[in-house]
Amino acid sequence: MEISTYQREVDEWIKTIGVRYFSELTNMAILTEEVGEVARLVSRMYGEQSFKTQISEDEQKKKLADELADVIWVVTCLANQTGIDLSNAIKDNMDKKTQRDSQRHKNNTKLY
Repeated sequence: MEISTYQREVDEWIKTIGVRYFSELTNMAILTEEVGEVARLVSRMYGEQSFKTQISEDEQKKKLADELADVIWVVTCLANQTGIDLSNAIKDNMDKKTQRDSQRHKNNTKLY
């Protein structure tokens, strides 16, 4: 799905099912919560933390995918309600990183 299509679909969902957007401040708090849920899963999947109950690798990945999608959802809500075109923002951000870091990582001996 194109990012612009996703932005429109989220906006339509909010306006028809969600009633209205939460405030930007509330959405920022929700984003922080969702990122924390991603961090919790990653720390258990790839770090030293363990799950309280055993779950399969497939279930772990399914949960991680769902939490990452939640993060994207809230970021999209924030973009929509603040008038940000994510397609343009992502393109501009990629260009910035490419220009800024064109040699930086190649010259980083810590990466070899």
